[in-house]
Amino acid sequence: MTDGVILAAHAVDPSLETFENDLWWISLIKLLGLFVLLLLLTLFTINYERKVVARMAVRPGPNQVGPKGWLQSLTDGLKLPFKEEIIPKTADKVVYFIAPVISATVAFTAFAVIPFGGVVNMFGHQTALQLTDVPVSVLVLLACSSMAVYGVVLAGWASGSTYPLLGGLRSSAQMISYEVAMGLSIVAVFMTAGTMSTSQIVKAQAHGEPVEMFGVTVTTPGWYAVQLLPSFLIYLIAAVGETNRAPFDLPEAESELVGGFHTEYSSFKFALFFLAEYINMITVSAFCTTLFLGGWRAPWPITAVWEGANSGYWALLWFFGKVLILLFGFIWLRATLPRMRYDQFMRFGWKVLIPINLIWILALAFIKVVRSGALSDEARWITTGVISVTVLALAWGWPAKKKPRQLSIEEQLAHRPPGSFPVPPMDLQVPPSPRARRAVAERAPATVGGDSESKEV
Repeated sequence: MTDGVILAAHAVDPSLETFENDLWWISLIKLLGLFVLLLLLTLFTINYERKVVARMAVRPGPNQVGPKGWLQSLTDGLKLPFKEEIIPKTADKVVYFIAPVISATVAFTAFAVIPFGGVVNMFGHQTALQLTDVPVSVLVLLACSSMAVYGVVLAGWASGSTYPLLGGLRSSAQMISYEVAMGLSIVAVFMTAGTMSTSQIVKAQAHGEPVEMFGVTVTTPGWYAVQLLPSFLIYLIAAVGETNRAPFDLPEAESELVGGFHTEYSSFKFALFFLAEYINMITVSAFCTTLFLGGWRAPWPITAVWEGANSGYWALLWFFGKVLILLFGFIWLRATLPRMRYDQFMRFGWKVLIPINLIWILALAFIKVVRSGALSDEARWITTGVISVTVLALAWGWPAKKKPRQLSIEEQLAHRPPGSFPVPPMDLQVPPSPRARRAVAERAPATVGGDSESKEV
C-alpha cells in the first residue's frame, strides 16, 4: 500500500520532524501560498463584513462592482496605492514610514505557525499543511501580537499631531491590558495539552479524555472550548479588545479622535494599516480555532459518519469554516453593540477578566492535582471544604455598594460652593430667542379678519 493510499484512509498528524524534512522549494511554495491566501482572505473578509452589516441594517450593501458586488474590496485595494499621499510637515519621516510596515509584517508572520491540516501529498512529497512549527509556537504568536503594539504607537507619535498621539496611547494601553487576559486564557490550554506546539495542541483535541464520575467512566469532548469554557469565553473577549474592533475600537473612535492613530496616513500606508487590521482578525480567529475548536479536524457529527473527513485537503474546508464563523462573530458585534467608554473598558479588563482568569487557572490546577491522585482522600475533603467555606464567606460578606440618596433641590443649593453659578438641568426647555419668535411670526399666515401685518411677541 502506498503512502498516498494510507493518507487517504487516515489523517496523519504532523510532528516537528516533519518540517525538518521539507525540501526548500516545498517550503517556498507554502510560503507564497500562505501570502496569497492571506491577501485573498482579507479581500473576502472586507466584503463579507460589508454585506453582513448591510443585511443586519436592512440595506443593499455593495452590489455594483463584480458579481453581486464581490469585487468591491478588490477595486478599493487597487485604488488606494494610486491615491495622493499627504505627509504632515511635523512628522518624523523615518518612523512615519516604518510604523505601517511593522503592523503589516507581524500580521503576516503570525500565520507561519498555524496548522491548516495534516500531512498531505504535495507534488509527490509528504508535507504538512503548515509553514513551520516549533516547541513554543504559541509564544511566537503572542510575540507577534505584542510587536503589533509598536506599529500603532509609533504611527501615533510619528504623525506629529494630537489626535493620532492620543489614539496611539489608547491603543498601547488597551492592547497590553487585554494581551494579559489573552495570555492567561491560553495557560489553561498548556496545562491540559501539555505542550506549546500548535500541531500537537490540535492532536491533543482529537479524542476526548476518559473521566470517572460516580463510578461511571465518561469521555469528555475533545474540543477545549467545551473542556475549558471560561478560558474560551475570556479569549473571545480579549481577542476583540486586542484587535481594536467594535465595541472596543476606542483607538480609532471617530466621534472622539477623528480616525485615531492613522488619521494622518493616506494612500499605500493607510492600506497597510487596513490590511493589518483584517489580517489580525483572521489570525486571532485561526488561533482560537487551533487552541479551542479542534483546529483543522472536522466536528464530531461529520467524523462519526465519514471516516476520511480529516484526510488530505479536506482539512482546509473544516479549518476555514470555523474561521469564518468566528469572523461572523466580529462583524455581528460591530453591527450590534455601541462603543464602550474608555474607563469602563479598561476597568473591565483589569478588574474582571484577569481576576476571573487567575481564579479559573488555580481551580483547574486543583482539579488536575485531585484527579492525578496526588492527594489522599482526607486531604481532598479538607481542601474542598476550606475552598467552599471561603467562597461562601466571600459571597456572604461581600460589601454591597449602597445607592446614594437623591438630594432635593434645596439640599443641592445648600451644598453648592460659595460664589458658584447654578447649572440648569439637562431637560430644561429654554424659550426661543426674540429673533426666532419674530421669524416664526413673519412666516405665519394672516388670520381671517385679522391684521395682515405680523406683530412681535
